Amino acid sequence: MSRSRVRLGMIGLGAVAQAVHLPLLRNRRDLFEVTALCDLSAELARRVAERFGLGTAGCFRSAEELLDSGRADAVLVLTSGSHGEVAGAALGRGLPVLCEKPLAYTLAEADRLEQLAAKEATPLQLGYMKLYDPAVQRAHRELAVGRPSLRAVEVTVLHPSGHSQLAHASLEGPAGDVPAATLAASGDETARLQEHALGQAPAELRHLYTEVLLGSLVHDLAVVRLLAGDLERIEHVDLWPEGSWSSVAVEAVLPGGARLSLHWHGLDRYPDYREEVRMHHEQGSIALTFPSPYLLNAPTVLTVTDLDGDAARTREDRSTVEAFERELVAFHRLVTDGQPVAAGIAEGRADIVTCQRIVRRLAERRGVELAGEAATA
Repeated sequence: MSRSRVRLGMIGLGAVAQAVHLPLLRNRRDLFEVTALCDLSAELARRVAERFGLGTAGCFRSAEELLDSGRADAVLVLTSGSHGEVAGAALGRGLPVLCEKPLAYTLAEADRLEQLAAKEATPLQLGYMKLYDPAVQRAHRELAVGRPSLRAVEVTVLHPSGHSQLAHASLEGPAGDVPAATLAASGDETARLQEHALGQAPAELRHLYTEVLLGSLVHDLAVVRLLAGDLERIEHVDLWPEGSWSSVAVEAVLPGGARLSLHWHGLDRYPDYREEVRMHHEQGSIALTFPSPYLLNAPTVLTVTDLDGDAARTREDRSTVEAFERELVAFHRLVTDGQPVAAGIAEGRADIVTCQRIVRRLAERRGVELAGEAATA
């Protein structure tokens, strides 16, 4: 493809589409032209097209209709749940994909995507936007200087309700025109994939796997992988309080013996989203504090503590460069020039393995025997 605007199809028009991608795409008309929209709700698609001035875009109720329309050179997959089926349908038609997390719920889906991408020579970029954050990239460079030995990595996520995080966005809500049978079929498919991954696991383990680990914490796993490497051994996992299962703790060992301590708390009425990654090494500390992902151009704060001669020094870097926008720019380069991206199918598959191992460790603590892929992950 030449260096021209890429005709873009968007599949799924929920929160991340409306609050993040469409506002950014409206500002990057030099790179993309949104020519096709897809949502299970025809009324929602109509409203979104009107709100964002996309009157010439085609509107579709199924991904297959959009993919077969000939109106798109590449697609954004922004639907809820696993993206294995929709992303595979796009790759099978030779259309490059920018796929929001999670890539998929099962290793079988990820392997099929890898086969399709290779067969069709068509790329998939995984939507780990934090890897494009200038603060994360600066942290990576800081760790490369002198290659200090990491001692510990600490991740903390305080996660309010999605409603509170999105109050500023005035989203177009559900229109009520999605057939009940369609919604039921979607729920059945999620249950089928959960069973393929975990066997007949208890409901709280299925929720932990798909909604918390693959639905949220994969972003932090991606940052930890970039800065410290993949988890080598998972030593302890806990889930509490009983009945709500909204706090998760993971203790693991990283390459070189560094310890990872990860805590995620779903706190519906917490006043402000907060996400921190702190790394301690023999010469100081590096901390990243992320804003809510729905606040465009809000800075990620990088704090570096080290020695300046014989005195302690702390400096703080902020950038309002939007990571989601840099991710879109990288996708354009992937589609037009084939330039490599920060994460793709291999990284998504690695995170599926890690999340299955986390669930298996918790199941072992509770005396629950898992089947499915997690039994041997």
